[in-house]
Amino acid sequence: MKNYRIEFIVGLFVIAGLIAFTVLAIKVSGLTGFSSGKVYTITADFTNVGDLKERAPVTIAGVTVGRVVEIKLDPKAYKAVVKMEIENGRNEIPIDSTANIFTAGLLGANYISITPGFEDEFLRSGDKIERTNQALILQNLIGQLMYSLKSSKEDKKE
Repeated sequence: MKNYRIEFIVGLFVIAGLIAFTVLAIKVSGLTGFSSGKVYTITADFTNVGDLKERAPVTIAGVTVGRVVEIKLDPKAYKAVVKMEIENGRNEIPIDSTANIFTAGLLGANYISITPGFEDEFLRSGDKIERTNQALILQNLIGQLMYSLKSSKEDKKE
C-alpha cells in the first residue's frame, strides 16, 4: 500500500513538471498573443537588425506594448524595414520617439525598445519611426576590443 502512495506522488510530480515545462515553452517561444484587443501598425528602418526575429517584443520602459510582425529588406536603401504591431491602448507614442534594438541579457533574444520623445503629436497607424539605433552585435564589439588591445600593445613596443 505504501508503494502505491509513493508511486502516485511521484506521478503527480512528473505530471506537474510536464505541465510547467509546456507552459514555459509556450511563453518563451512567443506563440501566445500579447493582446486580445486591436492593434495599429508602425514601421522603422534599421541599418542592422542583428538577430531580431518576427514576434520579438516591442517595449516602452520595459513594458511590452507590441511585437514585430515583419522584417524585410528595402532594395533601394539596403536597410531593414521592421513592421511592428502596437496595442491600441498604447497609442500615445510621440512622433519624435527613438526605436532601439537591444539584447535581453548577454546572449538573449533581441527586442525593440522605444524611447518616447517629447512632441505633442503621436504616431498613427502606418507611420514610421524616423530615429533608430541599430543592434549592437557582440562579435563586432569583441573584434573591436581585440583590435584596440593589439594596437595598444604595438604602441608600447615603440
